[in-house]
Amino acid sequence: MRAVVQRVTEAAVAVDGETKARIGEGILVLLGVGQEDTEADAAYLADKVANLRIFSDGEGRLNLSVQDVQGEVLVVSQFTLYGDCRKGRRPSFSSAAPPALARELYETFAARLRALGIPVATGVFQAHMDVSLTNDGPVTLIMSSQGEF
Repeated sequence: MRAVVQRVTEAAVAVDGETKARIGEGILVLLGVGQEDTEADAAYLADKVANLRIFSDGEGRLNLSVQDVQGEVLVVSQFTLYGDCRKGRRPSFSSAAPPALARELYETFAARLRALGIPVATGVFQAHMDVSLTNDGPVTLIMSSQGEF
């Protein structure tokens, strides 16, 4: 499982011009699910995101988690994180999970964050979405449950 994690002051997802989800201060997670991923990967990555110390404390150090600042998380499904661009000019997505597995683990990831008491909003799975955000910092991290990054 792969994630691009961005600290934001706000983020939103719209489909066909209609806002489907919006958060204030918190984290935007673009989440990709691979063919080999399991519920353990979803739980591991959710716990990492929930406890990442990427928010500033009173001294300006990155010492606080989204839970500490009572922030929110917006999770957006992003199968293109499994795009392989090594050959040719068109990415191959053969490593991405099939839609049924991807949806299940995407929902498991979001549910795990909610179980930790974090307010979670989600994009619309398999929809063409317009994602907007104000990246705070900017702080952007790439994470994987497989230790790739």
